[in-house]
Amino acid sequence: MAQEKIRIGITQGDINSISYEVIIKALNDSRILDICTPVVYGSPKVAAYHRKVLNIDNFSFNIIKSPEEANPKRANIINCLDDSVRVELGKSTRTAGDASYLALEAAVNDLEHHQIDALVTGPINKHNIQSDRFNFAGHTEYLESRFPSDGVLMFMVSQVMKIGVVTGHVQFSRITEYLTREVILNKLRIINKSLLTDFVIRKPKIAVLGLNPHASDNGLIGNEEQEIIKPALDMAREENMMVFGPFPPDGFFGAGSFTKFDAILSMYHDQGLIPFKALMAGRGVNFTAGLSVVRTSPAHGTSYEIAGKGEACPDSFRDAIYLACDIFKNRQLYNEITANPLKSYNITES
Repeated sequence: MAQEKIRIGITQGDINSISYEVIIKALNDSRILDICTPVVYGSPKVAAYHRKVLNIDNFSFNIIKSPEEANPKRANIINCLDDSVRVELGKSTRTAGDASYLALEAAVNDLEHHQIDALVTGPINKHNIQSDRFNFAGHTEYLESRFPSDGVLMFMVSQVMKIGVVTGHVQFSRITEYLTREVILNKLRIINKSLLTDFVIRKPKIAVLGLNPHASDNGLIGNEEQEIIKPALDMAREENMMVFGPFPPDGFFGAGSFTKFDAILSMYHDQGLIPFKALMAGRGVNFTAGLSVVRTSPAHGTSYEIAGKGEACPDSFRDAIYLACDIFKNRQLYNEITANPLKSYNITES
């Protein structure tokens, strides 16, 4: 019997943004249906509006009420919104924020009940989605609250590099408040485990960036490297992790040293995401490592300025779907090959 295709839940994101454009363009690629069954959580009416604005005639959604009804040969959609919802392209509105949340909540509920296998989230506006029901800095923090874990990591992934951040959506002036040996060690544990289980990399090598210019020049420019980062790396090595650094970030990327490691841990959001996005030129995926479930998203935001113009590139969203499928399968493979390990024996010379 042929193995059932992976069922991928996709949230519509902000209805006034480029989200529907990249979703439709990605799902209009026939290769997607070869590897998964996509289920979009959103609105058939809103999808039709975007198709009309973008003049996309050769695509339509199969409307369903639950993932069990999904047609494996079609792109499916579940209606999460009232039909009176209004689209205002390029604008941040309360309606768009509410719509983002309703789709996300429905998809996560189905993910919790194993009705979908993995989740790909469309870009949201982190301001207009805020409410009594959603009081988080972003998807990462919301999902961490829904799925118990030992911590999560924003992990930016591409064919060229994988880079995580210690402090995610934290204002710059408060970064050092969150930077402790224990926090860095835990992020290294998450990266190391993810490389083993999600990417099937044996004995992964992880580079760690410094916080201060020149990684502090041995304490000349700040003391975080000496007092926090280096001790955290020593603790990681005691747990048999292959970690290196801390490296001065400018030289590390400027000299191309990132190509020599399986992953990189940066100290804060922009330190990792600026070089990643600059080098990836619109490609790459945001993966939430550390969760018991698989969640990816494109490495871009709402891009209101080009909403409805047909200019949005679907590559990152397509990559997010492919990566979600790959990680789901890799986890299954890892669980299979580690399920019944051989018993170890101590052999001593007689």
